[in-house]
Amino acid sequence: MTAYVIFIREKTLDQSEMDIYAEKITSTLPNVPIQMLSAYSRLEVFEGETPEGVVLFSFPTLEDAKVWYYSEAYQSVVKHRHAGATYRGFVVEGVT
Repeated sequence: MTAYVIFIREKTLDQSEMDIYAEKITSTLPNVPIQMLSAYSRLEVFEGETPEGVVLFSFPTLEDAKVWYYSEAYQSVVKHRHAGATYRGFVVEGVT
């Protein structure tokens, strides 16, 4: 079942760390077919606080998303995102 990975950037803390993350993130993408659905595109908030940006992409399965997120490759890069901004991130399964 398709799974959606969502990262919500609340506040940028260090743009240079975010630049490093942006430069290195593509090297961590898995060999499974993932699809970038949205990346910091225009958004309109219906409820709650307005985030700085949202990234949304799909993985074939929840397990594929978790394998990527917890991979050594991604974990070596995600430290730059953690140092560069405050985020919320999660994965959610789609419906059948």
